Amino acid sequence: MAQIAAIGEVMIELSPYPTAPEETREIKALSFAGDTYNTSVYLARLGLKTHYATLLGDDHYSEQILQCMHDEGIGVDLVTRTPGRNPGLYMIHNSPEGEREFFYWRREAPARELFSDPTASVKLYQQLAQFDCIYLSGITLAILKDTARENLVECLAKLRSKGVRIVFDSNYRPRLWNNIAQAQSAMRAVLEHTDIALLTLDDEYQLWGDDSVEGCQKRYANLELNELVLKRGSEDTVVIVDGQVEHVAVTPVQHVIDTTGAGDTFNAGYLAARLQGESAAESARQGNRCAGIVIQHRGGVLPKTVFETELNKG
Repeated sequence: MAQIAAIGEVMIELSPYPTAPEETREIKALSFAGDTYNTSVYLARLGLKTHYATLLGDDHYSEQILQCMHDEGIGVDLVTRTPGRNPGLYMIHNSPEGEREFFYWRREAPARELFSDPTASVKLYQQLAQFDCIYLSGITLAILKDTARENLVECLAKLRSKGVRIVFDSNYRPRLWNNIAQAQSAMRAVLEHTDIALLTLDDEYQLWGDDSVEGCQKRYANLELNELVLKRGSEDTVVIVDGQVEHVAVTPVQHVIDTTGAGDTFNAGYLAARLQGESAAESARQGNRCAGIVIQHRGGVLPKTVFETELNKG
């Protein structure tokens, strides 16, 4: 079975309490989430051997995060504890249509120092080289300092040269970058070493001003991507493998509660199927199905029993 390691940040999440009446929606439920972490949770639930690489503090909440990883079956041997530090925090506010707005408190989070220390970076590279697949996102890039980001890109290049598959979701968040040019440069640098790109057309428009399928194909034509997956919300997902374009329908969801984690959950569904031998189109169908489950509930990570019950319905 393929083993996958994700790189990123786990944060304390405060989301609207699921059973609170609408007029008291500011009552919050505490949990833990983060884009690549969300994907890791669902990857593990879908049967992949999953590990997570990050930095945590030595506080009570970092301990709870580690316990959550253990409970989900996520390997923690790539996690380093940093004395005197705490995880970042974010809060979700939802519109009546389920669209989300995020508010962050993360400047002192230890995960921002991933790949900053040369010795630690070499050790992490050696650990990551033991995996079949590495998964990261634009948020992983955005939280790092320039030199750490360069170290990460160098690590990815070496890993890919050794046959490790690199999977990247651009997941563009403008507020995390100094300017759009910095984000474009960093994203492009990682995509040059990427095998599977899981992109969202809304992000492509914000980054490049072009959200057409043809525009994306042309933009990345000179890269050595094996697969380009374009997520388009409720519209067909577009999968491009070896230049062949295939549209995969998205089943409509009638009651969208919270779109937080939809893309992350799609990525998990897609990768879990793909790494277990399914076709790209069938993998996209599983990704869409998983995303359709999560948007009917609040928060980035659903309780395991809720997700599995919904998944087993059909």
